[in-house]
Amino acid sequence: MIKKRFNNSLDNLNENPLGVAALTGTSFNIDRYYTTKKLGFNKPTNNSIDTVSDRDFVLDFLYNVSVCSMHISRIAEELIIWNSDAYNLINLSDKVVTGSSIMPQKKNPDLLEFLRGKSGSTYGNLFSMLTILKGLPLSYFKDLQDDKEIVFRSYDTLIGCLKIFEEVIKNLRPNKEQMLKLANNGYITATDLADYLVKNHSLSFRKAYQKTVGIVNLAEKKKKNLNELSLDEMKKIIPGLKGDVLKVFDLKNSVNSKRSYGGTSFDNIKKMIMKYKKLND
Repeated sequence: MIKKRFNNSLDNLNENPLGVAALTGTSFNIDRYYTTKKLGFNKPTNNSIDTVSDRDFVLDFLYNVSVCSMHISRIAEELIIWNSDAYNLINLSDKVVTGSSIMPQKKNPDLLEFLRGKSGSTYGNLFSMLTILKGLPLSYFKDLQDDKEIVFRSYDTLIGCLKIFEEVIKNLRPNKEQMLKLANNGYITATDLADYLVKNHSLSFRKAYQKTVGIVNLAEKKKKNLNELSLDEMKKIIPGLKGDVLKVFDLKNSVNSKRSYGGTSFDNIKKMIMKYKKLND
């Protein structure tokens, strides 16, 4: 989606400004369609005053940079949390962490914190340009010369962040055992049970939800995970259950059941990975 945003910006930029002069066009007998074709633009710009005064294309670019930076920042925050001792879901190579000035055992995810912080800079560049434009009459004024510095600075920042982000990803290893352990906490397959009751016991989702709440309360009372409850225990809440209900509490079955387009089943994820690889070839 981010790549599409930048491509859209390039498409919107593909108009030839040559020939509008400083404001109103020119009285010379020029052919803007000819120069447009020679320079490889799609078409000439439609209005000379708008061409000189408009900076929407700058705002579009700065907005796209800000959105991209925001997504990088969110992923960075996610990875910082996952890397913490409290979660231990990933391990970062020594190549992308730094030591503490006082604690010898500590490994700081400084690159991720750098990425998280840079979103503030790109947001600032966007708002700088918006502020410059907000009070300007038509058409060109020297205030607009600052657009170059802002654009180039945002571009350089984003390119640097993308290179750093790529390096972090290359030096990241998931802790699968810990992920599986934490995924078994919190009764996260409860929704799968509710869906099962809808599909196999002809219950409305509201009723299935209420029955599932009873099962979760039972598990909490007995201090068990859902997959640790016996069929007989569950039948006390939902009579008529059959042995196949126990399959819904298996995490892999739960993941693989999300087969709708865009869902997170293993097959879907593999297909999406292949799709994006082809788009980038």
